[in-house]
Amino acid sequence: MNRRRILGAATLAAPVALATPALAQTAPEVNWRVSSAFPRNLDVLFGTGDAIAKRVGQLTENRFRIRFFPAGEVVPGPAVLDAVQSGSLEGGHAPLYYFSGKDAALNFFTAVPFGLNARQNMAWLQYGGGQQLCNELLAEFNCVGFPAGDTGAQMGGWFRNEVRNLEELKGLKFRTPGLNGQLFSRLGAVPQAIAPADIYPSLERGALDAVEFVGPHDDEKLGFVRVARYYYYPGFWEAGAHLHFIANRDALAKLPETYKAALEVACGEANANMLAQYDHLNPQALRRLVAAGAQLRPWPREVLQAAWREATAMYEEMSGKNERFKKIWTAYRAYRDEEYQWFRIAESSFDNFAFPASAQR
Repeated sequence: MNRRRILGAATLAAPVALATPALAQTAPEVNWRVSSAFPRNLDVLFGTGDAIAKRVGQLTENRFRIRFFPAGEVVPGPAVLDAVQSGSLEGGHAPLYYFSGKDAALNFFTAVPFGLNARQNMAWLQYGGGQQLCNELLAEFNCVGFPAGDTGAQMGGWFRNEVRNLEELKGLKFRTPGLNGQLFSRLGAVPQAIAPADIYPSLERGALDAVEFVGPHDDEKLGFVRVARYYYYPGFWEAGAHLHFIANRDALAKLPETYKAALEVACGEANANMLAQYDHLNPQALRRLVAAGAQLRPWPREVLQAAWREATAMYEEMSGKNERFKKIWTAYRAYRDEEYQWFRIAESSFDNFAFPASAQR
């Protein structure tokens, strides 16, 4: 037996055995309270934030603990940003356009009519300077944002009656958030901003003529098919709707670097996983909705063309009134137009042939 070799191996192994408990003893215990903008029954939207909280715990041996609450349990969904800004919550998980009443430019970091799709959103935020612009804006609310999920392209909503032309939008009471509400107002509709928990009751009692939320998986859970049969597509105002984890700037600054890294890793995983979940779940839910009586309808081309014109005019008008909006719209539009050119060559040409071909076999 080579005694020298055994002693040498033991000497080398000893620091490794001692390092882990020593490191654990120096890592502080941190407790955060974080709220979702969504109720618990919306399993993907709520569940993505909940997964971030659990993953952070795993990555820090449960020394950085996040208690994650559904909307309404601590604060209502629309109040999440206020709570994080004030420090009454350390964080929130939400689409930033829920807070666009504070600054219309926040819409660009979730979705805008005829904007970026999910993959393009991720590219813009991660590599195109989008997240830097986002954090410049969020700094005014004492917050920092981390991209944390995307729904992919959404549906165009549930309508009690068919919309066969532009004229039939006039006076229509339509639940839709963000800049899309302003766009539909320009098209003659009457937009309504209503929290997720209140959408179905409003539609059921006739206070709304139409609603849009996300897509088949969530829409099935909310039961819209029972009171509005016409299901329109596409949701041209949300080609990809991004969510963010927003953290109080002061609370984030106090975290050890390893905890900050754990939070970034957890958000990055959630960013990809939400889109994968929706791509998996939506086809199944759509089949069930059609079986339950949903009548699929594409938007009339007349409506799409008018919406494109009005959206472009709206962005220019808003840029003339808001310098920050103008700065972000200028950067966003340049990035969008370049991405559209690329996707038109490769992605769209494939989609336009392969998708119809598969339906004809």
